[in-house]
Amino acid sequence: MSGLRDVLHFSFTVADLEASIDWYTRVLGLELVHRQRQENTYTEELVGIEGAVLEIAQFRVPGVSPGLSTHMLELVEYVRPKLEPANLQTNRPGVAHIAFLVTDIHDRYEAMVDAGVEFRNPPTTITEGANAGGFACYLRDPEGITLELLQPPPERIAGWK
Repeated sequence: MSGLRDVLHFSFTVADLEASIDWYTRVLGLELVHRQRQENTYTEELVGIEGAVLEIAQFRVPGVSPGLSTHMLELVEYVRPKLEPANLQTNRPGVAHIAFLVTDIHDRYEAMVDAGVEFRNPPTTITEGANAGGFACYLRDPEGITLELLQPPPERIAGWK
């Protein structure tokens, strides 16, 4: 198959979209680019859930083109039907995370700790692989979703446009 072109966006389902919008813009620094309510037959058919009503927020990294899309991250709250949150332990099969590239991981870590963010670890030196010499750390958003901050080594950052 040769028709696969790109990644359009990544999505997480959240319990409280308003709180998530606040956190992802204020604490993480993403830009909210669009909001919409989806309450139609198409949405029910697409998600395979009868009576589904969704509130959606779409985000991008400020100043970074999301490619063919308008956004790179989508947060979805199922207004109907409402379910209890899942166990989001990172090693549980099916649980995902998203990594954000940064150039200021130590300063960002300190500022986010001051803002009350729960980190699994402080910035840790990457010792192997393509990003050896860089730093990474895992954190949780207010819903318990795992996020990663990754600062590549200086020679990889120097190659960014």
